[in-house]
Amino acid sequence: MNNTPLDLREFLPYRLSVLTNKVSRALAGLYSSRFGLSVTEWRVMAVLGQQPGLSADAVCARTEMDKVGVSRAVARLLEKGWLARDFAPTDRRRSVLRLTPRGRSVYRRITPLARAFHARLISALDEREQKQLMQLLDRLDAQAAGLAEPE
Repeated sequence: MNNTPLDLREFLPYRLSVLTNKVSRALAGLYSSRFGLSVTEWRVMAVLGQQPGLSADAVCARTEMDKVGVSRAVARLLEKGWLARDFAPTDRRRSVLRLTPRGRSVYRRITPLARAFHARLISALDEREQKQLMQLLDRLDAQAAGLAEPE
C-alpha cells in the first residue's frame, strides 16, 4: 500500500470538482441576482428549454443531479410559475415538465448571458484546443460511466 500523500493538484476528480465549483459560482452570479435562480433551478430550466416534456427523472439523468435537488428545484419553479407539470400523452401515470411562457421568457433572457459567459471562459483556449477539450471531456465522460459499473 502506497503511503505517499495524495497530491490534489494532480488528482483529476479534485481538479474537476474545484473547476466546476468556480465556474458554477461565477455563472450563478449572472442569473441568481437578476432572476432569483439557484444553480439547480437554472440547470432544470436549461435542460427543459432544450428538451421540453421530460420527466423529473429524465432531468436527473441528463444533468447527473440528485433527485432531491431536482425535486426541490422543480417545486420552486412550479411555485414561480416558470414550469408546468402535465401528464405524458402515452402514460397518464408519468408526469412531464415544460417551461411556461413566463419560464421561456426567463430562459430566453438568460441564454445569451450563458453563451457570453461560455465564450469568455473558453477564450482561454484557441480553436484547436477548444475542440480537443470537448473531445477529451467526451472520452472522460464515457470512461467515468464505465467506472460507475461494478467490475
